[in-house]
Amino acid sequence: MADFEGVFASLADVNGWMTKDQARRLWDRAGELHSSQRIVEIGSFQGRSTVVLASAAPSGVEVVAIDPHGGNDRGPQEISGYEAEAEDDNKKFNANLEAAGVRDRVTHLRKFSDAALGDVTGPVDLLYVDGAHRFVPATKDIRQWGEKVPTGGHLLVHDSFSSIGVTLALTVTTFWSRTWTYEGRSQSMTQFVKGPVDRSTQVRSLLRQVAQLPYFARNLLYKVLLTLKLKNVAKVLGSTGEWPY
Repeated sequence: MADFEGVFASLADVNGWMTKDQARRLWDRAGELHSSQRIVEIGSFQGRSTVVLASAAPSGVEVVAIDPHGGNDRGPQEISGYEAEAEDDNKKFNANLEAAGVRDRVTHLRKFSDAALGDVTGPVDLLYVDGAHRFVPATKDIRQWGEKVPTGGHLLVHDSFSSIGVTLALTVTTFWSRTWTYEGRSQSMTQFVKGPVDRSTQVRSLLRQVAQLPYFARNLLYKVLLTLKLKNVAKVLGSTGEWPY
């Protein structure tokens, strides 16, 4: 049985945008699964979250990582034009999984998430969405892949209440949903459980998500200041000085 502290410490030199609290949430949800169940991760970058999921998942759990490594939506302010860097990401992704001893546990689909829908048949018991952060693709990921999650399964979404596109996607997919109930967040990683949802639970879920909007506004302010190279001002206002995630 892998140890969370040891696995997370081993990722110190693996690039990515995942805090320790977020890694712990991924670890806990993956560890709850049992043999024959499935994890799907949309957006793997260099494997930081993939290693956590594959290390935590019990034997017999299928782990599918979907990332085209195509040079688009590669990272903050890197929307397109990073094809050479993305090819290097793919090599590092495989090397990082190999170093962690989980390469044989992960099926990597080097495709865009919508193109990979037909490659995954059957239920997805844990869905982690950290793909393209623009409104349309983020909405499609939550809706299309979310349909594969059975009742009682979990959806985790990174950059919620941080990215404008992802947050807007949540407003149309989870805020007033009869399917998803909001369970909380670790920084920008939100967690939902699949319904059905009665009206009172629906209202509570909506109100809990609306209550995160001040956090969203603060993250947007930090991003504006960092883009304008006003890091010191951002830090005075409570920012770490790094891009919020």
